[in-house]
Amino acid sequence: MADDDTPGSVYDFTATDIQGREVPLSLYEGQVLLIVNTASACGFTPQYAGLQALHEQYAGQGLTVLGFPCNQFGHQEPGSAEEIAGFCERHFGVQFPLMEKIDVNGANAHPLYRWLEAQAPGLLGSKAIKWNFTKFLVDRDGQVIRRYAPQDAPAKLAKDIEAALG
Repeated sequence: MADDDTPGSVYDFTATDIQGREVPLSLYEGQVLLIVNTASACGFTPQYAGLQALHEQYAGQGLTVLGFPCNQFGHQEPGSAEEIAGFCERHFGVQFPLMEKIDVNGANAHPLYRWLEAQAPGLLGSKAIKWNFTKFLVDRDGQVIRRYAPQDAPAKLAKDIEAALG
């Protein structure tokens, strides 16, 4: 953390994976991260396939996709951790890390998402996450490069990912 206890990078946070294990994000230090709030019953749910494709294409170069299921938008992620993991594996072959279901907005928002929102506000300076599949690209130093809207297909991020990977 920075001197004033404000997180200085994404690596200052801890998350819980979908199996319930604490994961310090410092584990991913030196990698490019694509952090996405996900849902299994959303019009954008097919983006899981595109996220998995990015994972397969760039993991060897240092990209890690991190999925954070969230039920705050239209109650489109109502399942248990086991149901979410099974759905993602069965329907989209997801192999990238999934975290436990979190809130991304409001009083119970995960601290990581509060920080991400502050680092890369959305359209017209809005900080709140507007919907499922909002994406944040983070560089190898743990700093946010860019925020992407839910409708931005994962494949459209490839050039930015390649630039971040160097």
